[in-house]
Amino acid sequence: MTIFRRLIFIAIADPTRRAMLAALASGEKSIGELAAPHAMSFAGAAKHVGVLTKAGLIERRKVGRHQICKVRPEPLREAQQWLHQWEEFWTMQLDALENALKAPPQ
Repeated sequence: MTIFRRLIFIAIADPTRRAMLAALASGEKSIGELAAPHAMSFAGAAKHVGVLTKAGLIERRKVGRHQICKVRPEPLREAQQWLHQWEEFWTMQLDALENALKAPPQ
């Protein structure tokens, strides 16, 4: 797994960051707007935004005194494709286990 992909999974492991990504799916938001639903300080939200930015999941731009964030879907698409291969593997493994458990004892 590349370091870039690893950073994506580290970023989305946190429920607050996942909620921020979900909020950005509807459009650009300031860091303050991302912080509001979580009752956290601007500094706390900025740390989460920093992790998301480092992972390449969002990009920021400055507008006056505000930092505006928007989602970058490409890294999520790459992570989803990587996960899909493992979904197929585990589906086959779990199907085999189910069949073994249903088989009559010998």
